Amino acid sequence: MRAKRSAEPSPEAIARSNRQRLAAEEGARAMADAEKQAVDVRKNMARLRELREAKEAAEAVLQASLPVPAKAKRNKKLPR
Repeated sequence: MRAKRSAEPSPEAIARSNRQRLAAEEGARAMADAEKQAVDVRKNMARLRELREAKEAAEAVLQASLPVPAKAKRNKKLPR
């Protein structure tokens, strides 16, 4: 009383498998693009960090070479 399955898939099954295959390919492409973008972002962050650290080091050298400003004496407040 069981219906035997035919050896050939139905048109709906073929369409479903094509949709699944296309979705899997598109998903793999999207993941590869996301990974590439993440790598690019990390490279740019490293480049910017190096530039910032170099600038901070140059500013520290400049500050060390400048004379220390003398502290100004506070004037006494005048009584009212």
